[in-house]
Amino acid sequence: MPSIRLKIQATAVEDWLADFSIEFPDAEFRVLTDQPTEDGLLGVAEVVTTDGNALVRQLEEAPEVRSEVLYISEQRVLIQALAPMTESYEALRRSGTLPEYPAILQDGWFSFTVTTSQEQLSEYIDELAAAGVPYQILSLTQSHESSTLLTDRQWQFISDAIERGYYDIPRGCTLVELAESFNINKSSAGRLLRRAESRIIKQFVAEAAG
Repeated sequence: MPSIRLKIQATAVEDWLADFSIEFPDAEFRVLTDQPTEDGLLGVAEVVTTDGNALVRQLEEAPEVRSEVLYISEQRVLIQALAPMTESYEALRRSGTLPEYPAILQDGWFSFTVTTSQEQLSEYIDELAAAGVPYQILSLTQSHESSTLLTDRQWQFISDAIERGYYDIPRGCTLVELAESFNINKSSAGRLLRRAESRIIKQFVAEAAG
């Protein structure tokens, strides 16, 4: 089962906390937990900031948010907040996927890890695309069987493709650029990538079916 580290731009849809982080771009919001309720999304977040008092004042003035300060110091604020359900969290719920906490938010971008089946991961990516949420795949970690799943060269190539944004929307690099970095032609790069993708997809399907 794969573990994928993602980065999503939550300000592309309605997300009060992401919008809030834009107002405090130097602060790091660490979402420790989220729980859907009948009244909205209940969450606890730790905020690392040197401007905690201003942040708390802004929270108190946000009409759609019911917040409580659990702890405050010169560089750290712990808050609990109940707010309307966000589209970025709904995309996770609809796909049956949940993030591993903490999820890190800074200047409108969430980064987090999900460990799930290939089917659920594909559904989540489709949900992000349908909602118009820009995303980047930061890293892919395979199961303990990865050493037998791909050859060293296949693993290096597909890892480089992920790191350079080949699978992002829009793509961060082309197949030609990947080929050049490995000193091979485009046709050879295409074959190498297809063989690696084929092995990964077959493995994921086998796991899902099992």
